[in-house]
Amino acid sequence: MVMWVFGYGSLIWKAGFNYDERLVGFIKGYRRVFYQGSTDHRGTIDYPGRTVTLIPADGEVCWGAAYKISKKEDKETAFTEPNASTPAISGVMVYIASPDKKLNKNYLGPASLEDIANQIVNAEGPSGPNRDYLFQLEKALVQSGCKDKHVIDLANEVRRILLERENTGS
Repeated sequence: MVMWVFGYGSLIWKAGFNYDERLVGFIKGYRRVFYQGSTDHRGTIDYPGRTVTLIPADGEVCWGAAYKISKKEDKETAFTEPNASTPAISGVMVYIASPDKKLNKNYLGPASLEDIANQIVNAEGPSGPNRDYLFQLEKALVQSGCKDKHVIDLANEVRRILLERENTGS
């Protein structure tokens, strides 16, 4: 039996589990957003970091990596070519954070680019600074040949804030 897991955040550069095959690709109809709070890895309960989840978005795609492991689940499909009408693999399991605060107490939801960037600059948890998560995601996407405007814009805003702080000494 085979199961594919699609990673669109830290799984792109750090799977953290054994897998048989890795395939760079995308899922259709979703957009990656920094709406999920992290109180255990990239932030704390008092100051959560922000990590990615997906929201439905007609006509958009979210690039990431699919990992082949043992077990079958019929979920989403993943593609590798932008104009493909047939998925490269089917039965892909994808984690999407629930926006329901009763089910997901760490869901932070939408905010302005500046607010998200400031939160990422200031958050740090047991796995390190939240900005490292963002920069590693940006690097992994670039290395895979994937462009994500939200990630690029956010990383540039975080760099701008860090440079401003460095120049003002605060």
